[in-house]
Amino acid sequence: MNATAILENVKQTGAKGLGVPLVLMMMLAMMVVPLPPIALDMFFSFNIALSLVVLLVVVYTLRPLDFGVFPSLLLIATLLRLALNVASTRVVLLEGHNGGDAAGRVIQAFGEFVIGGNYAVGLVVFFILVIINFVVVTKGAGRVSEVSARFTLDAMPGKQMAIDADLNAGLIDQDQARIRREEVAREADFYGAMDGASKFVRGDAIAGILILLINIFGGLGIGMAQHGLDLATALRNYTLLTIGDGLVAQIPSLLLSTSAAIIVTRVSSAQDVGGQVMSQLLENPKALWVTAAVLGVMGLIPGMPNVAFLSFALLIGGGAWWLGKHRAQALAEAEVEKTVEPGPEQRELSWDDVQPVDIIGLEVGYRLIPLVDRNQGGQVMNRIKGVRRKLSQELGFLIPSVHIRDNLDLTPNAYRITLNGVTAGEGEIYPDRDLAINPGQVFGTLQGVETKDPTFGMDAVWIDPSQRDHAQTLGYTVVDASTVVATHLSEIIQRHAHELLGHDEVQQMLDSLARTHPKLVEDLVPGALSLSVLLKILRSLLEEHIPVRDIRTIAETLAEQAPHSQDPGILTAAVRVALSRGIVQQLIGSEKEIPVVVLDPTLEQILQKTLQATDEGQAGFEPGLAERLQQALQETVSRQEREGLESILLVPAPIRAWMARFARHAVPGLNVLSYNEIPDNRQIKVIATVGQTSVES
Repeated sequence: MNATAILENVKQTGAKGLGVPLVLMMMLAMMVVPLPPIALDMFFSFNIALSLVVLLVVVYTLRPLDFGVFPSLLLIATLLRLALNVASTRVVLLEGHNGGDAAGRVIQAFGEFVIGGNYAVGLVVFFILVIINFVVVTKGAGRVSEVSARFTLDAMPGKQMAIDADLNAGLIDQDQARIRREEVAREADFYGAMDGASKFVRGDAIAGILILLINIFGGLGIGMAQHGLDLATALRNYTLLTIGDGLVAQIPSLLLSTSAAIIVTRVSSAQDVGGQVMSQLLENPKALWVTAAVLGVMGLIPGMPNVAFLSFALLIGGGAWWLGKHRAQALAEAEVEKTVEPGPEQRELSWDDVQPVDIIGLEVGYRLIPLVDRNQGGQVMNRIKGVRRKLSQELGFLIPSVHIRDNLDLTPNAYRITLNGVTAGEGEIYPDRDLAINPGQVFGTLQGVETKDPTFGMDAVWIDPSQRDHAQTLGYTVVDASTVVATHLSEIIQRHAHELLGHDEVQQMLDSLARTHPKLVEDLVPGALSLSVLLKILRSLLEEHIPVRDIRTIAETLAEQAPHSQDPGILTAAVRVALSRGIVQQLIGSEKEIPVVVLDPTLEQILQKTLQATDEGQAGFEPGLAERLQQALQETVSRQEREGLESILLVPAPIRAWMARFARHAVPGLNVLSYNEIPDNRQIKVIATVGQTSVES
């Protein structure tokens, strides 16, 4: 096999993954194999360069997760430094009697040039660096890592619930939800790893002190006992080499500890650390003016370093003046852009001035205008577009556009959702706060404005955004104001979907189906049914929350049944049987066994006879019986909800439509199926019976 074939084979077998193992093998070799001074110089220089690169990458990283390999890199750099300590200790003890350059030029430079050849000064500098690294930086970073890891893990359930809420509201799709879940998991892994990695850095600082003491006393013993050096010479040679070695190791250690402290204390932002400091520290010129004034007063006091204080006072004052001028200019430009040009000359009224009623409308108070204005960073428009996309895909027809307008008649923080010009829902939100919703079980209370969730009426609290992580840790589901509006709109559209479907939407559905099944559409409309009858059938399905996206199955069923009956109720029942697999799938998922509630046979016979004796399927039995039936069904639904089960009432086909209307108004949350709507691949399990005894007494 030639060299080219060998290289190709190495590529195919994944040689890219050999980098870290080779580095670890190299560190092991450094501990075992004696290194010449030139090799120590190269490795020490590489160690310093690596620490600087890591520090600068941390400074310019926008989010901690963007540098997710940092904990592993921190561990590898620590092991590399310890391996270098072992290699340099061997050289210092073996060759220290020959002078300052016996262990390489890097150690000699740090031992002679940095501390001036004075080992007493070197010891003081070394211990100061160790104290800064061990007591201040490493201890603080370790504590922050520990707290961050704990709160990140505690907040995971709340963050997962927030992702599920955004997904259910249509604000994100499945891929975006998966990516956000992965980020939550990565964040927990990162801070957990940082908590452990900080312990390695702290142990490295302790090891540096022990290695220094071992080298000094060991060098004195070897120099005086084996090489016959006097105490002063041995102390000068070995102490300077040991201090140089310690400083070469402690400076990169301090840089890496600083990197760890920066990455665990920073907040994710669209700016790096330098940009955040400039934009936040220098944002308010008042702070600079006060600082300049204080320095100026101190500079005028006799005996103080007047030149230094007055110079900085002038410098900071000039910076404050420049920032103030720059901000005033920016505000003036913004005001010019907001200037409204005079409107056109009044004209005669026409039919164009008579605007049609909005199918879906959103009216907001004046304080909520920034939420719906894209130029001011409002997110409501994007959220509404996501809701429309999600519901259009689920329901099977295009949800009409939402017309947004401001309404000065509303209170400043209020909004109103309208359908065909009629109010369908309203609420009040705080654009600068987050809504913490109590899902039913939380582990504490929050400071804020107590309220009710506008969508589902659950207990909630408007909190400051800084409390978001704390609220999620306590078990609250936290969403922003835009999400509250979008979720409320999504719920109203789903509940009133049958009112949004019109002739034009049905015709668009038929036109789309005709592109793939032209003969089916031709036979159905107008051959077998009119467009109005088809619209009535589809609305009946949507009213019971059955999507109409499987328009092909619906059309084929209607084309088959229409020659036998034109009654929309009979045709709707036939379509429900054809869609039974999807209906059951929507209710209980992939479970093979369907938990159902049934009526006592005697009660079923009473209902069937009553419906047969009346016109248009309207039951005419006495109100007391209906009230007791409603109460019995409500108790059954409540029991099912407590057990976490879907409430499904199974009845004969002739009374299913009436029972569905009855349940829709009297027993919300109860789904009514007929016996012939149970798919062949599912089994029923009767978990409760509503009998005659339940409603007669």
